[in-house]
Amino acid sequence: MTRVGHWIDEAITQSTALIVSRPRVIVICFLLLTALFAAGIPLVETETDLRERYSDGLAVKEAQDAVEADFEGPFTAEGETTRLVHDGTDVLTREELLHVLRLLERIDDRPTLRMQSANGPATMVAQALEPGADTPAEQRRAVERATDTELRQAVREVGSRRAFSRLVSEDFNRDQASASASITVISHDVPSEFDDEDMEGILTTIDTMAADEPADIRAFGSGIVDSELEDVISDSFVMVMPVVVALLLGFLAVAYRDPFDLLLGLIALLMTMVWTFGFLGYVGIPFGQEMIIVPVLLLAVGVDFGIHIINRYREEKLRGDDTVPAMRTATSQLSAAFFIVTATAVFGFGANVFADLEPMREMGLVASAGIVFTFVIFSGCLPAMKLQADRFRDRHDVREFNSTPIASEESSLGRLLAVSATVGKRAPVIMVVLLLLFGAGMGAYGTGVETTFEEEDFLPPEEEAWYVDYVPEPFAPGEYTATETLNLLEGRFAADQDQSITMYVEGPFEEDHALEALAAPDDDPPETLAVGPNGRAESRSIVSVIRSHADADPEFAALVARNDRDGNGIPDSNLDRIYDELFASPAGPSAERYLTPDRRAAQVEYTIESDATIDEIAADGADHADSFRYTATATGTPLIYNAITNSLFDSSIQGMVLALVLSTVFLVIVYGVLEGKPWIGLINVFPILIAVSCLLGTMRLLDMPLNAVTGLLLSFAIGLGVDYAVHFMHRFVDEYTAHPEAVSALTTTLSSTGGALTGSMLTTSIGTGALMLAITPVLGDFGLLIALSVFYSFAASIVALPPALVLWDRGVTSDATGTARLKALLGA
Repeated sequence: MTRVGHWIDEAITQSTALIVSRPRVIVICFLLLTALFAAGIPLVETETDLRERYSDGLAVKEAQDAVEADFEGPFTAEGETTRLVHDGTDVLTREELLHVLRLLERIDDRPTLRMQSANGPATMVAQALEPGADTPAEQRRAVERATDTELRQAVREVGSRRAFSRLVSEDFNRDQASASASITVISHDVPSEFDDEDMEGILTTIDTMAADEPADIRAFGSGIVDSELEDVISDSFVMVMPVVVALLLGFLAVAYRDPFDLLLGLIALLMTMVWTFGFLGYVGIPFGQEMIIVPVLLLAVGVDFGIHIINRYREEKLRGDDTVPAMRTATSQLSAAFFIVTATAVFGFGANVFADLEPMREMGLVASAGIVFTFVIFSGCLPAMKLQADRFRDRHDVREFNSTPIASEESSLGRLLAVSATVGKRAPVIMVVLLLLFGAGMGAYGTGVETTFEEEDFLPPEEEAWYVDYVPEPFAPGEYTATETLNLLEGRFAADQDQSITMYVEGPFEEDHALEALAAPDDDPPETLAVGPNGRAESRSIVSVIRSHADADPEFAALVARNDRDGNGIPDSNLDRIYDELFASPAGPSAERYLTPDRRAAQVEYTIESDATIDEIAADGADHADSFRYTATATGTPLIYNAITNSLFDSSIQGMVLALVLSTVFLVIVYGVLEGKPWIGLINVFPILIAVSCLLGTMRLLDMPLNAVTGLLLSFAIGLGVDYAVHFMHRFVDEYTAHPEAVSALTTTLSSTGGALTGSMLTTSIGTGALMLAITPVLGDFGLLIALSVFYSFAASIVALPPALVLWDRGVTSDATGTARLKALLGA
């Protein structure tokens, strides 16, 4: 052993001596630290703005920030509007139109809702019947007074307008004056001091009022989505965690088989959670949905540590040792394994610190801190608590319920686990080759896994699972409608009313050809933007403001006509004069939205096809930007999501590779330093590679994409997987050092430590697998994948390590034999 190895061994010896000699002091110190961390828990804040968190630092998001800074002031268009989505058999009947108008009238009567105007099929039909009907009350009366013939004629009249067709479903029939769905857009006049919470309050109030109408009308906007994203975190915890806790308690009870030991293990797990969440509050990292991974990961590792320390302590007691010597042996032997597991888990979790996305970096930091806390608590506090508990039992003559290890060489489980050692001895080469081929095949297949980033992934599905109806209060989740509404908008409307893309175009725009150059690309747009008449793009820009104001102001129209050489409504000269007149007119605020006062930059907003994918939108947006004569940059929500998706995939692969490289290097070094067997560290990575490959292949097989949560699992699977491999390997090295015969050491390892690994695997995988019951798809997928990751890691360690270690032993034996023969020849 090297000098560093001796230093590490001495540190373990000293810390173990402190634990067994001063357990009461150790416990008190840990309780004080727990109280300190608990004070940080109230500082934890939740975060629901997924797009903002995941897009921070991305180039396309910076472009959108520039657009908002130049044109939109403190609010975006989406923040100032509410959409009323009306669903039914025929929403253009008199009765259905009146439902919308009565709701608008009620909203208009409440000044706090700040309704400035409303535009939708009901208002358009009413104004076609009575052009002077400007208020909802006047529009309602116009529809009430109209005859059936007048009403149908009004619908047919407005049905020819492009603005009307964009606000009704694709099944709109002009001849029959019918449609199954419609959208009414409410514009709000809000002061600059309003923030997102104020707008969310307006939106949710309108949604509540809409629910009072007999028709199926719902309010929709970013506030509704944000509200449901926030509620779903708490609802998921309230509904799922009791099941997770119940399953964990059940399996821990079987694993510990003693109420005292069970209680001590739970206290240690609780302390780990308190420390981690307190750390979260103190460092100011928000708790988003992806952070739900952290307590699950820590439960997985903490359960494993707890079962191992208690199980190994019982083994030593069974051999005849007293309480203190048994704990000294168990702690000193497991401390090195716990340290290796912790270090490699930090590499696995911490690899995300280098990701491009801030939430992944924060997740890597918090998970790394949590695993260090787990190591400190389970290697220091739990042994001290166990000693104190056993001393209490001895003083008060409290009997032990069951203090035997989970498995032994004589038990059925021990004999079953030892089978892989026998098989590994008989055909190690064949087993290793087959495992390598299987892992490579699963890994290659898994490279085709999809990557997505959609807010719908974090929302409950439109159709709730059957068991949700049977969840009793107060655990039952609330009502969620955002996904249903999003699906309705996507499935029934030709153009996506929720999303658009924006071209940020850099001028200057005083040159004669400027406006023609701004409008020309719209004549032949890419497919996802070709939603206007005759395959043109449907855009809103300074050109559309000029045309609109010319329709309303004859004097301005004459000015435009005098400077329009080709008669297409776009002025070709004297643009400074036209801009001055436009900005000074009532249309000035609209003009400022699309052209900066210094005429150096403009924005063009495009409606996109409703069923287009974000990949198609991003590609078409980039192509369309290239078609501008000026420098143009495409931005908007779909492009931001596309950039996040690409970054998620890159960060996931980067994190996995980095975690694997760092873990491999560390394991080779640490086994070389501690045991003088560096090749053991390399073998340690073998089952981890198989487990991660199987996990990736399973994700593709089950059609589970990499997203904001599952994308973290690749590197995290390494951090979890190494747990099982290291415990196996560390026990094997101990047994092999004492008795240098591989199969015998493997049999002892599998039948003893293998039992602890089995208990840990069952407890963790089934307990965390209960997250599949969560009401959000992303948490359900994560629950299944984390359970599979734990099972794969366990199975790979039990199956892959024995044949690999048999081959290693043969190599060592061959080297030793060769060396002995060489020495004999030299001696002769």
